[in-house]
Amino acid sequence: MLMKFAKTLAAFQSGILSYYDCRISSAPLEGTNNKIKVMKRMAYGFRDMDFFKLKIMAIHESKYALVG
Repeated sequence: MLMKFAKTLAAFQSGILSYYDCRISSAPLEGTNNKIKVMKRMAYGFRDMDFFKLKIMAIHESKYALVG
């Protein structure tokens, strides 16, 4: 198991170390994608795609976390 972990680290070594040079992360984008997926699951069966698009555009204005 430890050998598998070491091989995984070696495979992603350049990407891991480049974070310390640039300090850029995709975490905010991944969080937004997750919120969209949760909203899509909550809206299953609704037909109004325009309203769904408006909800996606308003995600960053939300003050509360999605609960579901």
